[in-house]
Amino acid sequence: MIAEEITAINTSTDIEALIETLHAAEHRLEELTAGEVDAVVSQQGRAMLLRLAQVQLREIEAVKQAAILDALPAHVALLDGQGRIVSVNLQWRRSGGTSAVVGLGCRVGSNYPEACNGAPGIEPSEARRIAGGVRAVLEGQTKRFSIEYPSGPDTEQRWFILTVTPLADDHASGAVVMHVDVTAERRTEQNLRISESRFRQMAQSVEDAFFLRNLDSTQIYYMSPAYEKIWGRTCKSLYANPMSWAESIHPDDRDLVLTPFYKQPGADFDLDLRIIRADGEVRWIHTRGYPILDDAGQPYRIAGVASDITKRKQDELKIRHLNRVYAVHSQITALTVRVREREQLFWEACRIAVEAGAFRMAWIGVIDPKTLDGEIVAWSGGKKDHLAGIRLTAREHAPESEEPASRALRLSSPVICNDVTTDHSLGPLRDRILARGDKSVACFPLTMAGRTGAVLTLYAAEPHAFDEEETHLLLELASNLSFALEHVAKQERLDYLAYYDELTGLANRGLFLERVSQYVRSAGGEHKLALGLIDLERFKNINLTLGRAAADRFLKQVADWLTSRIGDVNLLARVGADHFAIVLPQLADAHGLERWISASMEDLSKHSFSLDDAAFHIAAKVGVSLFPDDGTEADTLFRNAEAALAKAKVTGDRHLFYAERMTATVTGRLNLENQLREAIDKEQFVLHYQPKVSFVSGKITGVEALIRWNDPRTGLTLPGKFIPMLEQTGLIHEVGRWALRKVIQDHLRWRKAGLPAIRIAANVSALQLRSHSFLEELRQALNTDAYAAAALELEITESLIMDNVGLSIDRLQAIRAMGVTIAIDDFGTGFSSLSYLSRLAVDTLKIDRSFVTDITAGQQGLILVSAIINLAHSLKLNVIAEGVETLEQSNLLRTLGCDEFQGYLFSKPLPVDVFEARFGNSSLIK
Repeated sequence: MIAEEITAINTSTDIEALIETLHAAEHRLEELTAGEVDAVVSQQGRAMLLRLAQVQLREIEAVKQAAILDALPAHVALLDGQGRIVSVNLQWRRSGGTSAVVGLGCRVGSNYPEACNGAPGIEPSEARRIAGGVRAVLEGQTKRFSIEYPSGPDTEQRWFILTVTPLADDHASGAVVMHVDVTAERRTEQNLRISESRFRQMAQSVEDAFFLRNLDSTQIYYMSPAYEKIWGRTCKSLYANPMSWAESIHPDDRDLVLTPFYKQPGADFDLDLRIIRADGEVRWIHTRGYPILDDAGQPYRIAGVASDITKRKQDELKIRHLNRVYAVHSQITALTVRVREREQLFWEACRIAVEAGAFRMAWIGVIDPKTLDGEIVAWSGGKKDHLAGIRLTAREHAPESEEPASRALRLSSPVICNDVTTDHSLGPLRDRILARGDKSVACFPLTMAGRTGAVLTLYAAEPHAFDEEETHLLLELASNLSFALEHVAKQERLDYLAYYDELTGLANRGLFLERVSQYVRSAGGEHKLALGLIDLERFKNINLTLGRAAADRFLKQVADWLTSRIGDVNLLARVGADHFAIVLPQLADAHGLERWISASMEDLSKHSFSLDDAAFHIAAKVGVSLFPDDGTEADTLFRNAEAALAKAKVTGDRHLFYAERMTATVTGRLNLENQLREAIDKEQFVLHYQPKVSFVSGKITGVEALIRWNDPRTGLTLPGKFIPMLEQTGLIHEVGRWALRKVIQDHLRWRKAGLPAIRIAANVSALQLRSHSFLEELRQALNTDAYAAAALELEITESLIMDNVGLSIDRLQAIRAMGVTIAIDDFGTGFSSLSYLSRLAVDTLKIDRSFVTDITAGQQGLILVSAIINLAHSLKLNVIAEGVETLEQSNLLRTLGCDEFQGYLFSKPLPVDVFEARFGNSSLIK
């Protein structure tokens, strides 16, 4: 071991000696060559560089290296093995004093790792990390250290990349520190990131889908997020399957989209297409793209944008629909002004809806107001068999009640089926509607004569065709149609009323005269023709008592009776409120006509008409004219029949013919008038008295004064023969005043003679009661004696009272105030109502003889009389039955609670002297 150490020492000494020898030789050579020789060659041919040359060479290399380092765009420093700075480049020196670069302020000789630890402008943790990295390279722990760091305040911040590498690979003899300013690159990157972020934000917020793909769409480079919202698919699925977007194309649009796509993959495009999303929603897409060219000018990518234009397409479709509906609206409005017939209006409206409105089909159905069932009356579009199976009704709970058209009729409101495939209310019709390509149905009710009477039904090829705005327009259309129907109905009604009576449905005067004219022309001179006018007597009483509605029902019953009697409704007409007309175009026997008229009017008076569960009778008068005897024109015949009727009403005849017959009657009436005037002058009128008997006591309670005419030519004449003439001529006033005076005189005479002073009833005519002087005349008659008022009772017929209820109430109250009692005669024939009866100032009701006769004929007559008696008693009125002729009638009336009776059963009307002789001293007088 010691020997080895000695050997090593000797070797080292030898080496040092050799080096000294070499240095001496090198020095000698430099002297010999005066420094002009850089190298020498040995005998073996090896070159040896002299020291001076070596120094020079090193200096040259150092200059080259310094120039290279100074030219670098970086801050460079050389460190020795201990980390001291031995050299820096020009960039380092020029930036002396700045604090932006870590350690840049250090000079040659400074310890760089220590300077990094306290470097200003950066985070302490970053500074410690840099110092540690530099030491790691110097100590050989790592071959390279690099870090990017920011330096400086935020407003002036810069970025650098620090790289530390060893000077030699085999051992740590120092290191190179290089700071590269990457602030520009970093700011560019930041700007790119900001720009990219903004682009992504913009792409995410923009509703259009931007895309970039290769030419054949086998690779998608970019697709904006809007794709997911539009297509309902993920962008991830599109990147995985670049052609998956085409799977959503509507089948009807595939050829339009894909054919040019495959034929010209590098061409630009601009088209509209439909897609079907996974949720079934159909959307319209507008897509456009253009090629991106390479350096050679050839397309190698496609950039484009896809926009969801569903709303725009819907708006366009809506506008087209609305324009069509406006066109329909306009044309039908013009139609309603032009067309005056319902059927033509229906057909034209359907045609316009299909041709101008582009509806697949349109039809109109009408319901019967009585049955509420209907049928289709007009249609357009499609085939007629498309209407098969459609049933219309406005009734509830019918099998077809829930079908759209029936619901519209029943509810009087529109019914919209915007998706036939899901609307089950269509029932079995749904499959048939879908089979012919209809997707929407709308039903709009139409008003006719103030009620829902028809329905307009429209079919459309697309679902959801009837939106709110279109429905509103179609409602206006339906309203216009309804208005037109109302106008047509009014026109038809006016046309109808121009020829027919609204109430009875019979011909009116105009149509009747036209028909008579036709019959006259047909008759020629071969056969006669008769025209008759019928006047219903006392019809006004029904109208005033029961009201117009009941009176109208009564007239319809009379019209029906006359129609059944004549046998042909075309021969009958209503020509006035209570006037009817008949024409008999084939008259063979005028005498047979008279018998037929007489029998018919007799049957009419006996016929019982029912109103409100009560039976009523009506009598009539008839005026007749004959063709050609009484005229050869319809107007003339009608006018002459009117004249005959007027005379019949005056004379009291039930029927009267014009011409000779009427002339003879008029002559007879004129003679009668003269005879009556003579009767007044010669005091030929007399009073007969008929007793009134109490059912309870059996005694006479009063008498009725009945006027008679002692005609010297014919004998005693009953009032029915002369009273009408007295009223017609006005002589009734004078005769009435005489009768009142006579009644009071007889009563006072009986009183003075000591006879029973019973009350006497006198009849008052209509003319008397209506006369303004009647009350004063009555007052003057009563002023003759204090007992006069107690002696008198006035009998007024019910029909007379009901002719003018207001006047009657006032007059009766005034009469009652004078102390005179009042009886209603012929009660039950004037159609008075309980409300009026309760307001009348009367004391007694006299049941008409016709009702007394009926009580033994059947149960109905008995019930009616009982009702009258009970009614009178409820009003505290006395009840007298007149015309009692049999014991059976008397017994029934007594049982019913009647107070008094009058009739031949007890006594006929008697002359005053006979009455006084028979009953003057009788115990029968109360």
